[in-house]
Amino acid sequence: MAKHLQRELDKLKRQILSLSAMVEENVRNAVRSLENRDAQLAARVIEADLEVDYAEVDVEEECLKILALHQPVAIDLRFIVAVLKINSDLERIGDLAVNIAERAQFIATHDRVDTPFDFAAMADKARTMVRKSLDSLVGLDPGLAREVCGMDDEVDAMNREMYGQVRDSIQRHPHQLECLTHLLSVSRHLERIADHATNIAEDVIYMTEGEIVRHRPEQYWRGSS
Repeated sequence: MAKHLQRELDKLKRQILSLSAMVEENVRNAVRSLENRDAQLAARVIEADLEVDYAEVDVEEECLKILALHQPVAIDLRFIVAVLKINSDLERIGDLAVNIAERAQFIATHDRVDTPFDFAAMADKARTMVRKSLDSLVGLDPGLAREVCGMDDEVDAMNREMYGQVRDSIQRHPHQLECLTHLLSVSRHLERIADHATNIAEDVIYMTEGEIVRHRPEQYWRGSS
């Protein structure tokens, strides 16, 4: 029975890592489609989301099957609980990548908007958080997971800065209201991606150390890095 359970857990790990790779690729392409004003690439991101949805269902069904057939305990149970939560976060990141791609499609068909905001820096920070959270999952590395948690406030600050700059730009260029609103939505979606990356990192810490670290203050992450 123990060997059969281990085979099932190994299969589950392969499934969640495959889903992780798909989601990371979709986020990368969504941001690239925005930066390059590439409507065709944005369309491919939207089409690829169906595969993410199917994979998310497969992972959930596998988790429920293992729980029902093997009734795992201790670290095996923590692993399955964490995977269920990570699975949901990955699916939501995939949805947010679609949202960004839809905004990119609109922006690609309109004139460029003049704004001093460094969108590339925020996107790069959010992508880095996703990549590191997934790397912490692959390597079962709680130290790297804590690093991801410590980065979330930086993205929050970028989102607040973007809001202020869009507000000022709307006052100066009211004729660009629609495009500026889409850019503000992209900023919010990137901030939410960072939140989900943080959730994944927190679940990796729970998986590896059995410690629930939600709602920790910023000083906790700085002290743990």
